[in-house]
Order: sequence, then structure tokens, then C-alpha cells
Amino acid sequence: MASAGVGVSCYTARMASKQVFLNWNPQDFFTVRDSSGHQIAVNKGRGIGSSDLLPAALIGCSSYDVVEILGKQRQELTRLEVSAEAVQDENPPWRFRKIHLRYKAAGRGLDAEKVQKAIALSEEKYCSVYATLKDAIEITHEVEVVEE
Repeated sequence: MASAGVGVSCYTARMASKQVFLNWNPQDFFTVRDSSGHQIAVNKGRGIGSSDLLPAALIGCSSYDVVEILGKQRQELTRLEVSAEAVQDENPPWRFRKIHLRYKAAGRGLDAEKVQKAIALSEEKYCSVYATLKDAIEITHEVEVVEE
């Protein structure tokens, strides 16, 4: 008896592949390098702490989006400062529980609603780090718009 065929999709989603590298030397010093060759020293006391890289990646990804979106909206952004306050468990493996972002956008005639919309677009559509983290931890934000 012939079995009925099980539907298997031949569709393969296109995915971007990225690679980062880490080198360690015997003096207990780590260097992380991206595929473009940019380096970050990773080590408490002699570089950025490795757990700080996660919130840093989130604010870097989101900030890039916000600047690009506001530029396309012809908003005259002159400065963007973003900080991230992360809450982690007190015991190993020190899981992240929450990240709160504070955006401070400065410019001439900035529309606060457009700044909020740019952040929302980053969160909902463009920021890969946010998309990856949003179901795993609580991410909140606040915004301050300053006239310069």
C-alpha cells in the first residue's frame, strides 16, 4: 500500500549570516572582533564586561534605526543619547530579566510624536536585537525630547 505523501515545503527562507570572533591570550584578555575587523576588549577591569554587550547591542541597534527613520522624516536631530538599565538575576547564570531604555533626542523643532514613532518602528519592525529579546525579557523605554 502506498503511503500518502506528507507535505514538505521546499521554501527556504533567506537568512543573513554573520560571524564574530574571539581571541584569548594568556594574560586573561579577550578580544571580540566582528566580520569587518572592528574590535572590542572584553574583560572586567580591562574592557567592556561581557554581559554589558547585550544591552549595548540593543541600544546600538535601536539607535541606528531611530536616527535613520528621523532623517527620512526630515527631523533635524542633532544629538541622540541612549542608556540601558539592565536587571539580572543575582545568582548564576545571571539571567537578564528586564532592560529599560532611556532615549534623549535633541534637535531643532523635533516632533515628539515622530520620535516616539521612530522608536516604535525600530522595536516593531527593524531592530534584530529587539526582535530576538522581546519574548525572552521585558523591554521598556522612555523618551525625552529636547529643543536645541
